[in-house]
Amino acid sequence: MTQTLELKDKMEGLLRTNRLPHVWCSGCGIGIVLNSFLRALIASETDENKVAVSCGIGCTARISGYMNIDGFHMTHGRALAFATGLKLANPALKTVAIGGDGDMIAIGGNHFIHAARRNIDMLVICVNNFNYGMTGGQAAPTTTKESCGTTAPYGSFENPFNLPFIADACGAVYVARWTAFHVRQLQLSIQEALKKKGFSFIEIFSQCTELFLRKNKYGAGLDEMKFFKQNSVIKNGADTREAEFNSRNDKIVVGKFVDRERPDFKESMDGYFGKVLKDKFIRYEGPLQTKI
Repeated sequence: MTQTLELKDKMEGLLRTNRLPHVWCSGCGIGIVLNSFLRALIASETDENKVAVSCGIGCTARISGYMNIDGFHMTHGRALAFATGLKLANPALKTVAIGGDGDMIAIGGNHFIHAARRNIDMLVICVNNFNYGMTGGQAAPTTTKESCGTTAPYGSFENPFNLPFIADACGAVYVARWTAFHVRQLQLSIQEALKKKGFSFIEIFSQCTELFLRKNKYGAGLDEMKFFKQNSVIKNGADTREAEFNSRNDKIVVGKFVDRERPDFKESMDGYFGKVLKDKFIRYEGPLQTKI
């Protein structure tokens, strides 16, 4: 009981309670993601004063406004670009980018692949609800085949992205996928990723009740949670090519797929210029720490 009350107090301390109730629709899974992130932050004993969260535009991006830690609301698709600059300017920060599939993978797709390629030391959490939620329910790069959107009224015929495979192929050192149903596994994954050096990526399948589910007659939020439970297969260590989810008839492959080590961007930069420039190279350690 005491531990529960302590956790409650810590959780409330990390929330801007004066901004509640939140803007998310009834049955939406983004609140579950926020809860899991804050629990992971506490469990990992990460200093919240050294955490900075970057968000773009969209339903998921509103997360930063409810957290009582440093957060930045960017223009559409620029969460990873800002997080990259933030990390390079102040390497001591733990930078986290949180957003939806439309914001991060469509509008911000270019920033995503290059942040992973460079192995920028950041955690990226992408909430995939299979459409552009806040901007009107348009089809997204993750919309499953035959599912409708405002820009695909007869259903989508395009192949959706396999996000874990993209992150893996671009060089991410940690890649996982869970759903809004898998709250315990999600929290543990976020805990691991917060302690990981390099580009970490976690995809979360979540329900968009008012646009994607209702428009496609897939049911309510609870129905989608049951769908996640009944159709998910945990395959830790699976080849990310197996994580395709092209249609609602496919199984949802979840788990931790990638956990490896390679030098992050700053380590690579310091190593290279230290070798080339030798004593002339001055390592940048952050504001007020680098001696010139």
